[in-house]
Amino acid sequence: MVKEIRVHKNGGPEVLTWEDVEVPGPKEGEIRLKQKAIGLNFLDVYMRQGLHNTSPPLPYTPGMEGAGVVTAVGPGVTSCKVGDVVGYASSKVGSYAQERILSADEAVPVPSSVDPVEAAAIIFKGLTAHLLIHKGFKVEPGHTILVHAAAGGVGYLLCQWASAIGATVIGTVSTKEKAVQAKEDGCEHVILYKDEDFVERVMEITSGKGVEVVYDGVGKDTFNGSLACLKKRGYMVLFGAASGAPEPVPVVKLVPKSLYLTFASVTEYTIDNREELLVAAQDLFSNVANGVLKVRVNHKYPLSKATQAHAAIENRETTGSIVLIPDEE
Repeated sequence: MVKEIRVHKNGGPEVLTWEDVEVPGPKEGEIRLKQKAIGLNFLDVYMRQGLHNTSPPLPYTPGMEGAGVVTAVGPGVTSCKVGDVVGYASSKVGSYAQERILSADEAVPVPSSVDPVEAAAIIFKGLTAHLLIHKGFKVEPGHTILVHAAAGGVGYLLCQWASAIGATVIGTVSTKEKAVQAKEDGCEHVILYKDEDFVERVMEITSGKGVEVVYDGVGKDTFNGSLACLKKRGYMVLFGAASGAPEPVPVVKLVPKSLYLTFASVTEYTIDNREELLVAAQDLFSNVANGVLKVRVNHKYPLSKATQAHAAIENRETTGSIVLIPDEE
């Protein structure tokens, strides 16, 4: 028997329960993983609340990312072996567990130069950042970009990566403490959105021109303002909706500046494509190893305390990455 978190009904953090479960042996194409760390993503909150369009049927074990040691492999598995350290960002839930079964196609090797805890902390968020700056909109030197929630799990990686490419990064944050981190992570300009109008400030910074791209994981609260920040033929790239889904957008609203609007899904672009996944993961871990990306594991919770971790991220009390550390039996 091992322990894992289960959700039997949708609701607040209190619906997360700590239970004993049996983990079977791996079937064909599967591996069994003893987890070293599990990443917590805001998507986990959406699913727990029952608000996400891909929320799993009840009951379920939450979580979509982690890293650990392979303890068994099923028939036909050649991509890894017992003893390998692997990470994963899965399109399926099930990571809030001491041990789990995983499709071998979802596992990627974690190089020895990268701490498995760091790998678990950033693999889903890092693959998302990789997608956003390379495919949602290709960031190039000289671009000016706006990143909402710049101190958040995806935001801080976006800022570091785009800055390293040579873009001018403008970030929005809610507190002065988060502003300090955003500066450290490559934001040339930081906007405290509770104290100043971010649209006015962006237009001031850009001398009225606007930005090439806005990366928006906030959604409803920032959407219209984000559109207003774009220059002609600018790109609005959504990747989440922490404040709720934006209102429907009349197509004519995009006409005056010929704007582009997209939602970049890491599942569609990367996770469900083995070849793309391996390339993106190698690029991600290489940039961690060479120091381009500094992993901020700012919050660690025992897996059994996932309730507290969910409450913290839902109340916007966190910065950087959050990990759950599996408790010993």
